[in-house]
Amino acid sequence: MNTIALLDTLGRDVRYGLRALRHNPVFTAIALLTIAIGIGANTAVFSVVNSILLKPLPYPKSEQLVALRQVAPGAAGLANFEDGLLLSGSMYFTYAEHNRSFQSLGVWSSGSANVTGLAEPEQVRTVEISDGVLQALAVPPTAGRWLSRADQVPRGRETVMLSYGYWQRRFGGDRSAIGRNITVDSRPREIVGIMPQGFRLVNAEFDLMVPLALDRGKLILAGFGYNGIARLKPGVAIAQANADMLRMVSVWMDSWSNGPGTNPRIYETWKITPAIRPLKQEVVGNVSDVLWVVMGTIGLVMLIACANVTNLLLVRAESRQQELAVRAALGAGRGRIVRELLVESTLIGLVGGVLGLAFAHEGLRLLVAIGPANLPRLSEISTDARTLGFTLAVSLLSGLVFGLIPALKYAGPRISLALRSAGRTSSMSRERHRTRNLLVVAQVALALVLMVSAGLMIRTFQALRTVDPGFTQAEHLQTMRISIPEALIAKPEQVIRIQNNILEKVAAIPGVASAGFGSAMPMEGYDSMWDNIFAEGKTYPANEIPPLRFFKFVSPNFFHTSGTRIIAGREITWTEVYGLRPVVMLSDNLARALWGTPAAAIGKRIREFEGTPWYEVIGVVQDVRENGIQAKTPEIVYWPSIGPNIFGPSPLEAMRTVTFVVRSDRAGTASFLNQVRQAVWSVNSNLPVASVRTMQEVYSHSLARTSFTLVMLGIAGAMAMVLGVIGIYGVISYAVSQRRREIGIRLALGAQQAELRRMFVRSGLALAGIGVAIGLGTAAGLMQLMKSLLFGISPLDPMTYASVPVVLVAAAVLASYLPARRASAVDPVEALKAD
Repeated sequence: MNTIALLDTLGRDVRYGLRALRHNPVFTAIALLTIAIGIGANTAVFSVVNSILLKPLPYPKSEQLVALRQVAPGAAGLANFEDGLLLSGSMYFTYAEHNRSFQSLGVWSSGSANVTGLAEPEQVRTVEISDGVLQALAVPPTAGRWLSRADQVPRGRETVMLSYGYWQRRFGGDRSAIGRNITVDSRPREIVGIMPQGFRLVNAEFDLMVPLALDRGKLILAGFGYNGIARLKPGVAIAQANADMLRMVSVWMDSWSNGPGTNPRIYETWKITPAIRPLKQEVVGNVSDVLWVVMGTIGLVMLIACANVTNLLLVRAESRQQELAVRAALGAGRGRIVRELLVESTLIGLVGGVLGLAFAHEGLRLLVAIGPANLPRLSEISTDARTLGFTLAVSLLSGLVFGLIPALKYAGPRISLALRSAGRTSSMSRERHRTRNLLVVAQVALALVLMVSAGLMIRTFQALRTVDPGFTQAEHLQTMRISIPEALIAKPEQVIRIQNNILEKVAAIPGVASAGFGSAMPMEGYDSMWDNIFAEGKTYPANEIPPLRFFKFVSPNFFHTSGTRIIAGREITWTEVYGLRPVVMLSDNLARALWGTPAAAIGKRIREFEGTPWYEVIGVVQDVRENGIQAKTPEIVYWPSIGPNIFGPSPLEAMRTVTFVVRSDRAGTASFLNQVRQAVWSVNSNLPVASVRTMQEVYSHSLARTSFTLVMLGIAGAMAMVLGVIGIYGVISYAVSQRRREIGIRLALGAQQAELRRMFVRSGLALAGIGVAIGLGTAAGLMQLMKSLLFGISPLDPMTYASVPVVLVAAAVLASYLPARRASAVDPVEALKAD
């Protein structure tokens, strides 16, 4: 019976609240719009955070999956270009056979391959996987079967699995594709399976999945180029798995070598240490820092919106004092009045939440559209039950928060005073202003914090734009990736001649200034190559590996085309390439590290290992931001694109997959790209032209996350400033309306209009000034949390902290001046009559 009575009472309160809101449509519309924008923004951002950070990965029992990572703090130079030490093939066999912690374990790497025979030649994304990878992920294929252990036999049966997208695109989803052959890198492979829609291998999108087929008999200790993945046994913690893997590092060194006469224990100096982490952390990476900052800023916008609605409700409760007092006099208890006011505010919150979901839907589309392409799990972003629960919780909580202050203030013991004050109008007291003023001060303070965060990101972006990336006029640099598989062209000498012929054909296209190629252009994101080098005349400890250096392979004219400055010496020539002359170029920082100055490096010699040829340094180039503007410039060795094959049976080795770079004012235009493709196919019609983009696109992609953060914080800062200014405008406007009689008296007694305007503007400035002072102190503390997102500036950047208050105070002056001007235009006679 009590429950029925409670529901009946609640129903009456809801009907009364809806009626009260309907009778004041302007107030209702403003309050709903304000709260809907705040809830919509929070829901949209939470959908992103939820989909990327909170949802489990789309694998069975994904909490058991881990990424096999390891660090090598003793490997000098490695940290300059690699985040940790990847696994080698010999490590895979050791860990797979000797571990006590994993149900299954495997290694994989991403790459590309040429597919011919289906349409025009196409370069596709590939992942090479060892046995154990698919077993660890435990995702069954949509059709066919997994790659099995039998598929991993070197020089055995050639098989391949397709991604769902590639299957749909090239075979129309036809299941009869299973068992058919496709030509991959000029070799037939049998299609044995198709992975389900949406499947990704950790964080890698792919078209084809092929067996890694490691030849155990040819493996050495080195060859650190594979990502590791494993599924933990039930009850095994990551700390236990780390200890187990550390034990196996010693087993690995005892079981393998780098060849006759080498010391397998030399890797002890690297201090290889396992750093296994959950696979989800591997997928998400450091994007969590960005997303939580964005979520926090949008949360502050929600607080400002709540403060605005609270001020609106205070004004409305002020105008309803007589009504509330009469109801209290007729026997309505304080609890009932508070409940009715809270029901009314909660209704605003809930209806605002429904509208907010509509805003969030559009906002989410915008976020996905402007989100960087390298944002992990971008395709999984959606609204789900957790997001709806979040929206409901925010709606209810915000309704209670912005309704509680007016309810307690105007349904309190002094409610009866309203009856005794009926029929009188007087200037508002300081006490009656205090709550609204405090809310406005809080709004201004929060707005300043958000504007400072946006200002710091703007300054960061400006600082990034001033950094020389190592190439010039990016919009005029056209890049494309071309791979020449061994099955198509076997001899390395022929590979380099074909690449040179392509350069000549492309250089002949009208509008082309120059062309070259290299193993990669800066910031392209391809797997790095590295090793140690020895400098002639330098002494190295016998049982230590020299510092590791970044390796790149370049053609003649590569630096001239890219716009990379030659600091000393000259570029490699085609005569030296075809004559196999042992010449090499270095980056500025490497030349200085070895010989003090770039000029001193010219004529010196380096080599990779004892017994390999010495290479003469003929040129030194400026430092290049290989891994992005924000990353440290690595020390780089630039080798010719063909040279001795140290490890393979062939005496020579050429870079078969390279990025061609072409300088032209026509870069990026459809007609130019068509001419480039025709030039390549005139040399060999089986060569696909892939990754066609300008360096401006590459450069922008490298800054995508910074740009995304800047846009999001800019939107939050703008919303906060607008809401804060609206708050000041509302308070001053209400003060003008309540002091209309006082203004009339002042004007009748000879007060000047300018003086009245200054009085109200000073009031607004005082509120803004206090808010700015509080906001500056708060920002100084909170901005330390953004330190990892900044570049080239301090979290206490003086320019930002000086300019943001000026902008905010200027906006506050304008917001105060508009109602102040209205106050100065009051007719004294009309104001006194109105009383």
